[in-house]
Amino acid sequence: MMNESAAKPGSRRRGGRRTRVGVLIVGAAAAVAAVAGPASAHVKVSGINAVQGGSGVVTFRVPSESATASTVELLITFPSATPFTSVDTQPKAGWTAKVTKKPLSKPVAGEGGSEITQYVSQVDFKADSAADAIPPGEFDMFNLSVGPFPKSASVSFGALQTYSDGSQVNWDEQSADGVTQPAHPAPALALEPAATTTTQNATAAPAGDQSTASAATTSQSSWTGVTGLILGAIALLISLVTLAGVRGRRAENGEHPAS
Repeated sequence: MMNESAAKPGSRRRGGRRTRVGVLIVGAAAAVAAVAGPASAHVKVSGINAVQGGSGVVTFRVPSESATASTVELLITFPSATPFTSVDTQPKAGWTAKVTKKPLSKPVAGEGGSEITQYVSQVDFKADSAADAIPPGEFDMFNLSVGPFPKSASVSFGALQTYSDGSQVNWDEQSADGVTQPAHPAPALALEPAATTTTQNATAAPAGDQSTASAATTSQSSWTGVTGLILGAIALLISLVTLAGVRGRRAENGEHPAS
């Protein structure tokens, strides 16, 4: 009796092809993970109400990329060309924040007619103990209330990350051609144009006017209808009184009223 596998030599070739394809897929996935993994672990910044010229909240996401050391410090540097005059830190358990200010080249007007002469140049977050640091393979977030945002499409910050073994990573590099991402890109935040808010308010105004006009038209129509009813009733009364007078005069003259 002939061996079944020997009778189908093509089955071995198909199995070998499947194995090679599987190896290629696994290899490609590993290559993608190797490239995408470090890129996704950069220090990044996101924002709430990040509008040009306005104020909002920025959040720095800090992962620990080291396999053996924990993140113990994050030093954020603000741009001096577009200074932030207001920066408030959100309390973070296990971490202490220190705000450093520098003099402005030219004072700016503040609230209530006050004069602002300094801007925030750096905010330094430090872990209070080794237990409060960010362990390898984990991340944490740091929030700041800032303003005013510059009147530009985006704003970049510097972020110096320090590990428990003394090593540092400086996230402050800019793309040379605007396309290629550097090894340690500076955290960048896209800003919405201030005109967006104005446009929304302007668009909402006619809707309110239209509602008011509609209400006024409805009220006017109602009043016109009531007035018409009153005038109609008065006209009917006048007609009845006139008819009664005519009949009375005919009765006095001995005339028979028409049926």
